[in-house]
Amino acid sequence: MGTSGLKRTAIAAGLSLAAMGLGAGAIAAPTPTPQQAAAPAGVSNTAPTTAAATPPAAPSSPMLAVDGAPGAVAQPGIGQPSNGVFGLQPQVTRNGEFAHWMHNAILFPVITIISLFVLGLLIWVVIRYRAQANPIPSKTSHNTTIEVIWTLLPVAILVLIALPSIGLLQAQFKPAPAGAVTLKAIGNQWYWSYQYPDHGGIEITANMLKEKNQAGAGERARTDRDGPRLLATDNRVVLPVGVPIRLITTANDVIHSWAVPAFWIKLDAVPGRLNETSFTIEKPGLYFGQCSELCGARHAYMPIAVEAVTPAQFAAWIRAKGGTMPTPGAASDKVIPQPGADGSAAKAEEGAAMANAAGPVENAATAAPATTQGASGNPSAAGNAGQ
Repeated sequence: MGTSGLKRTAIAAGLSLAAMGLGAGAIAAPTPTPQQAAAPAGVSNTAPTTAAATPPAAPSSPMLAVDGAPGAVAQPGIGQPSNGVFGLQPQVTRNGEFAHWMHNAILFPVITIISLFVLGLLIWVVIRYRAQANPIPSKTSHNTTIEVIWTLLPVAILVLIALPSIGLLQAQFKPAPAGAVTLKAIGNQWYWSYQYPDHGGIEITANMLKEKNQAGAGERARTDRDGPRLLATDNRVVLPVGVPIRLITTANDVIHSWAVPAFWIKLDAVPGRLNETSFTIEKPGLYFGQCSELCGARHAYMPIAVEAVTPAQFAAWIRAKGGTMPTPGAASDKVIPQPGADGSAAKAEEGAAMANAAGPVENAATAAPATTQGASGNPSAAGNAGQ
């Protein structure tokens, strides 16, 4: 058999292996689907805010932690890294399930088959065309068939991978529907603070729990109930199961990143910018993550702990924190300013401090100056109407 025939045989064998691998991966398990894109105009896109759930725990129940959060216990292998385990964490969102399937059924088989094929081809070339076996080198410079194949085959593989990838990318950034629970995560050096704008403006701050030999006087040390070392926090983020979550991230100082592997979420928190995504947790439990953007000396000590509970337990926790539940199905009408912007908590505190330092101001009545509206030209009181 000539050189051209051997090359064609090798290429054909590689294509056959790739087709068999892709076919086996696709049949191995049913294909999950990512969360659907936002509904078109005229179609209801309201998130469910009530669901059949167990009654909330009584105030004296041991299932309530010291901060009012349901005291779930971390489960090995769920929502956290595990020693000796190869692969992604079990996913509890639709996007995560689809991405997990895509990794196992498409990406990993394709990578394995291509790597083995290239390795085999290199070994064959080294043995077949070594100087001892081929004392007179071939002077062949071109083979049109082979060149067409090795150009079109990678393009076809990339297109097949791109199709589900684009759908997953679109689903990761779909707008949250009306009635979603809004969680604003703010990165700080080096801890996370959280706000629930639609639930009475509840705010919590989450710091990493220290070990017993590191905790100072009056500080609570980490226990096995809190979670793994370097991942447990003194306050947990509490979110409902089965209800869409609208996640908004920002930062007060440098760039951080809010990442929870079990949710398939990694969203940068950038100073002066609001980033947004949405997801829905499908299973109750305790899930951990970390800041995934190098943010300074204590970057490794910014853990994230999320406790997913039933809607009834979430409502009980909101009430325990002094918050209120919004109207079911209503769209969020809260203005969420960036840190440092007019209307933000920092600016409000700064204004209050300046007012307290300046003392009371005499309430003198003055007439508003007349101005002209931009739209009608009618004189009116000062303001931005019509502009």
